[in-house]
Amino acid sequence: MISSYAGRVLHVDLTKRSIKKQDLDPNFARKYLGGKGFGARLLYDLVPPKLDPYSPRNAIIFCTGPLTATMAPTNRH
Repeated sequence: MISSYAGRVLHVDLTKRSIKKQDLDPNFARKYLGGKGFGARLLYDLVPPKLDPYSPRNAIIFCTGPLTATMAPTNRH
């Protein structure tokens, strides 16, 4: 299953103008399957409760799932 992902996570901090690449943790990928699972967990970890939506500390999260770039019908917006 892990081989179906790109195997990397990219963190871009627009305030600090920095980019950090890290390898995808296989346990994380198994526990939070797919783009929705990844996104929900990252949102939970990165954004504190009751944060102003327009705050610079807020996160924009783009996640792909294990079926991305396959013939499976996975297109959602």
